[in-house]
Amino acid sequence: MANVKVYNVEGEEVSSIELKDSIFGIKINEHLVHMAVVHQLANKRQGTQSTKTRAEVRGGGRKPWRQKGTGRARQGSIRSPQWKGGGVVFAPKPRDYSFKMNKKERVIAIKSVLTSKVNTDKLIVLDELSFDEIKTKQIKTMLDSFKIDKALIILDKKDENVTLSARNLPKVRTVLSNSISVYDVLKYDTVLLSKEAVAKIEEVYA
Repeated sequence: MANVKVYNVEGEEVSSIELKDSIFGIKINEHLVHMAVVHQLANKRQGTQSTKTRAEVRGGGRKPWRQKGTGRARQGSIRSPQWKGGGVVFAPKPRDYSFKMNKKERVIAIKSVLTSKVNTDKLIVLDELSFDEIKTKQIKTMLDSFKIDKALIILDKKDENVTLSARNLPKVRTVLSNSISVYDVLKYDTVLLSKEAVAKIEEVYA
């Protein structure tokens, strides 16, 4: 089992904790990590792009000039793709980009990115993560104590004081332990979570 240090919100080491190898110490599967990122980004696409083909562009029903004798190339319509104002070849149409990914594959991908954060010392465990009031300065002070600029904060349960305090920081995001995404873990440099969140993750992804 990986042994990591536990800190308080002031950035001081207070104890240590053992992380389960089945969650935080597996063999990293880069293929499934890539697939999970593509899966999340594809599912977010609206797919509403649309342009007109030559059949849908208005006009162009008559030949612009006769077939032979003009010395120019033959043309059948002024709405052909080579004409200004003509239709688009292989025009994009509304479509659904989403695809399914097996639950077991998603779990392995999440475990892989969490393992990578542990391996690179980018996973910080806090003894407690709670505030008495909603104040962005508290989150900023905590991040500064660890010299962190971009962070993903994982909570074991809903905590409005933490969530709303972090909301005004553009490079900080808060998520619950049961809704971690591979893309978020990779996007943010450092992952911060409490000991309770670690226990919750080990319970959810066991």
